[in-house]
Amino acid sequence: MTRLSVEMLAADTVEPITSAGHAQLGIAVLAGIAVIVLLITRFKLHAFLALTIGSLALGAFAGAPLDKTIVSFTTGLGSTVAGVGVLIALGAILGRLLADSGGADQIVDTILAKAGGRAMPWAMVLIASVIGLPLFFEVGIVLLIPVVLMVAKRGNYSLMRIGIPALAGLSVMHGLIPPHPGPLVAIDAVHANLGITLALGVLVAVPTVIVAGPVFSRYAARWVDVQAPERMVPARASEDLEKRPSFGATLATMLLPVVLMLAKALVDIVVDDPTDMTQRVFDVVGAPLIALLAAVILGMFTLGRAAGFTKDRIATTVEKSLAPIAGILLIVGAGGGFKQTLIDSGVGRMILEISEDWSIPALLLAWLIAVAIRLATGSATVATISAAGLVAPLAADMSTTHTSLLVLAIGAGSLFFSHVNDAGFWLVKEYFGLSVGQTVKTWSVMETIISVVAGGLVLLLSLVI
Repeated sequence: MTRLSVEMLAADTVEPITSAGHAQLGIAVLAGIAVIVLLITRFKLHAFLALTIGSLALGAFAGAPLDKTIVSFTTGLGSTVAGVGVLIALGAILGRLLADSGGADQIVDTILAKAGGRAMPWAMVLIASVIGLPLFFEVGIVLLIPVVLMVAKRGNYSLMRIGIPALAGLSVMHGLIPPHPGPLVAIDAVHANLGITLALGVLVAVPTVIVAGPVFSRYAARWVDVQAPERMVPARASEDLEKRPSFGATLATMLLPVVLMLAKALVDIVVDDPTDMTQRVFDVVGAPLIALLAAVILGMFTLGRAAGFTKDRIATTVEKSLAPIAGILLIVGAGGGFKQTLIDSGVGRMILEISEDWSIPALLLAWLIAVAIRLATGSATVATISAAGLVAPLAADMSTTHTSLLVLAIGAGSLFFSHVNDAGFWLVKEYFGLSVGQTVKTWSVMETIISVVAGGLVLLLSLVI
């Protein structure tokens, strides 16, 4: 079923579930989000269950019949998974092929061989950004940690001078660039153009990662001057392989979906004629599903076969890549259900009216909402999903470019100040052997810089395009 048909079905089956006033709706939103935050932080409940229960609580506080709340939630869950679920799965397959074939190691080793001295932090940004395109943040950290420790030890660098640029590259990709789950869900929620969002995302990401990575790492290294911890570096995937893919083939495979989607966006702008054959061709090959599917199929040969994988080994790699994303898909789906419950209860309309009354720019409002939810839940993905649902009505009268900027504003806000309720905080702390205070001075400040710089750039772009 296509996204259009899902939306048509939703339009036929889901009616607004309440006509409560602003005060009651405001209380309902706060109560629903409070339930989600409490369940995640206090009771350590899985985000999927927390979002499900929070959606039902939102409907109840808004005075909606339970049966209509359930219909809204399940409809939103289904349409969200239909819109982004396959893309997340394809991205996971491509990332697993990249890791298991040694392609990631090939990129790392090639770039490090060309860099040294003052160029090393910039090399780490480049490595993390390229590897971070198809990989989830946590997977990217696991892949890069051995490299960061190795470079810091062998070059006698401060761990922060090398580690912060790598973390910045991964985090910016995770928050701003599709096909990561957060940006994909926001694009789906506000009906943004993926190609234009990707192009603008890259435009915002480059200066953001420079400021939060190599530039900030100088200060972070002074604040927290630590060396790589003395412990065994995990074995890299390619150490067990007789051969691995070439640098050029690996890079081409990873960048293929990006190139195809950007090409589609460019053709849409230049040609702007739905009947033109060139535009119709690029509408197909540049569609996210086709672009990622093409990269996966190509990767089976350029990555899998190039590493000496048999057909059975490639099939096993694909199978293993799908199991870990089950939880992510459920969280994303439940977030879509929460979003639909927000919309059907009239919260979206309330946000639209409030923004008009208070004269708050829509992009700033989206950023602030994402920041608040990020601080409360600790999850960038939950913050993106929830904020996208709240501000989706604001996109109705926006141009295509400003709708894409709305997605980026949400993504920027979702990265604000990671602290003790964020799994990424503890992941960085433990891998780098830092104290809680040291992690706040480095990782948390870096995340805040990314959020503020990216948010500021989005607002500046909105003034000129």
